Amino acid sequence: MVEILGAGSRPVPSASLAMELGVSPRTVERDLARLRDAGVPIESVAGTHGGSCLARTPDPKPVFLTFEEIAALMASLTALGPTATRSSRSAMEALLRSIRP
Repeated sequence: MVEILGAGSRPVPSASLAMELGVSPRTVERDLARLRDAGVPIESVAGTHGGSCLARTPDPKPVFLTFEEIAALMASLTALGPTATRSSRSAMEALLRSIRP
C-alpha cells in the first residue's frame, strides 16, 4: 500500500486501493490507520479527487543504517517477496550492495 501511494502523483481513493489490493475498503482504511499510527506520513485529501497519498519531500535525506537494520529490512523484503515489485527488487539489490565486501 505504501508503495502504491508513493508511486502516484495524485491521491488514491480507498476504493481504488481496495480493488488493486483485492481487499475491502474497510480493510484499506484500517491498514491506513495502522500505517499512520506507525509513523508513516500518509495524508488524506478530501473532495471529489481526494484519497490518500504519501507525503513526500522534493529532496529526501540520505539514510544511514547499521548492519542490523539492513538485515531487518532484508528479512522484511524477503517476507514480502524480494522481487514482488520493481522497487522491492531495487531496494533488495541496494541493501545487498551495501553489505558486500
